[in-house]
Amino acid sequence: MAMYLRRVFSYRSVSLVRSSIVQSSNFSNFICNASSILCDSRSHNTAIVPGIDFLRESRRGFAKGKKSRDDSGSGSDNVAVDIGPAVKENASALMDAAIVALSRDLTKIRTGRASHGMLDHIIVETGGAKTPLNRLALVSVLDSKTLSINPYDPNTLKALQKAIVSSPFGLNPKEDGERLIAGIPPLTQEHIKAMCKVISKSSEDVKQSIRRARQKALDTIKKVGSNFPKDSAKRLEKEIDDLTKKFVKSAEDMCKAKEKEITQG
Repeated sequence: MAMYLRRVFSYRSVSLVRSSIVQSSNFSNFICNASSILCDSRSHNTAIVPGIDFLRESRRGFAKGKKSRDDSGSGSDNVAVDIGPAVKENASALMDAAIVALSRDLTKIRTGRASHGMLDHIIVETGGAKTPLNRLALVSVLDSKTLSINPYDPNTLKALQKAIVSSPFGLNPKEDGERLIAGIPPLTQEHIKAMCKVISKSSEDVKQSIRRARQKALDTIKKVGSNFPKDSAKRLEKEIDDLTKKFVKSAEDMCKAKEKEITQG
């Protein structure tokens, strides 16, 4: 009798499964129906239909496969980025800006020779406003010992003359029609020593600026961390060091040339 009842319930379970598949167009509803059948079958101590276990495992496998794909997709963000060109370009721009600033400062230092840019930093007060001399007049070199100052507005001639006399260059320009003529006096030993100290300080300042640009580049490489290959990082660091040495040498050569210009007149 017991054997007969098990067969009846087993047959009933299979029939219900087939009916659920035919009537339901939703796969998830089918799984839920199958699960309820399993529970009903177990409550009557019937044998589990092998097909139901297969469907349950397929559903689990599908969920695991989806999770695996999601995990693999999230890892695709860790892509190595070649930051080399951008880091070098930025470092080079900062170092070059330091060299340009040094060149501008060295031009302002008076030597025993006339230079068209030596008066650029002089501030002229005219019309109640303070303006750099190079915006009010055109300075040209007549010879190695003489400068010509040609104002754009003749009415500013007196203001220009006063500003030049008040500058630390020790110049005493004379009026020549609508322009000023300034002779460059020879440098004293005291002046030469003072100017050499200024040049030395300017050299150290620009080298510090170049080294700061180097450090900024190295910090950028470190921040990238594991996203940048170690071999590439080492190679980039060496290139930054070579770039630093190049600009430091350029600054030193400029300062040495200026010192030579001062000492040899």
